[in-house]
Amino acid sequence: MYPSTLTQLARVNPFSAPLFSLQKVEEPGQVMAHHGGHHRRLAAAAVCEFGSMKYYALCGFGGILSCGITHTAVVPLDLVKCRLQVNPDKYKSIFNGFSVTVKEDGVRGLAKGWAPTFIGYSMQGLCKFGFYEVFKIFYSDILGEENTYLWRTSLYLAASASAEFFADIALAPMEACKVRIQTQPGYANTLRECAPKMYAEEGMWAFYKGVVPLWMRQIPYTMMKFACFERTVEMLYKYVVPKPRSECSKPEQLVVTFVAGYIGVWKGLVARIIMIGTLTALQWFIYDSVKVYFRLPRPPPPEMPESLKKKLGLTD
Repeated sequence: MYPSTLTQLARVNPFSAPLFSLQKVEEPGQVMAHHGGHHRRLAAAAVCEFGSMKYYALCGFGGILSCGITHTAVVPLDLVKCRLQVNPDKYKSIFNGFSVTVKEDGVRGLAKGWAPTFIGYSMQGLCKFGFYEVFKIFYSDILGEENTYLWRTSLYLAASASAEFFADIALAPMEACKVRIQTQPGYANTLRECAPKMYAEEGMWAFYKGVVPLWMRQIPYTMMKFACFERTVEMLYKYVVPKPRSECSKPEQLVVTFVAGYIGVWKGLVARIIMIGTLTALQWFIYDSVKVYFRLPRPPPPEMPESLKKKLGLTD
């Protein structure tokens, strides 16, 4: 019996549809994979080795879909928000901003900046999620098995900060174009018009002068986003889900991912509005769905190493 609400939600999960059931495989057992001194229990059906270049590449692909799709979906809201910030006298509220924009530019005007948004946040997602996996393993190898467990929250914070540093460098050029298109009427209507014009007027610096504000805004948020997500997943499997993740179906695992993404953002940043919580949860859901679809190796939630248990006198 498994009466959990998470299971009930999983039954209506879209990834239980026939299209995705083709990728579902029963994990016949667990094998021990050795990586940098760490023993990890990985599914025998995994299509690539944990920590391999193929693993990082597919994680990066998951990041592209995760961030590119979600941020492009909210372009109209982002456009109005930006215009409210730069011209509050003209755009007095969210609803007024939508009304004025549609009146002046038509419904298509709400999509201004979609191309740089999709390209920029796809590149950000590639670096954010791909490099996070790289740095998490890299720092874990430096710390060693026991310290990785004891300092795992600090590990998540350091890995996510490192990944976001490079992610914002990748995002900055397209973010600069997007802001020009959305907030300077008449400057340019498309990315093909905007980018050459910016380069001709200001050179390469035009695309990167906003990178420092991006770091100041995005790095703290990403640190909380990843650390809270990781710890929330750990807590859900420990206290809410009454069986190990290896025994959960793929739809059940994805529901846990979505719930953890939503809870994690509110736990770390209470003041974030509902849109951001939902956006973040969807990003984690899409990212983890790619992992499930491609059957990437997925280590179980952290457990105290046996050597540390012996040092603390928890085992004989």
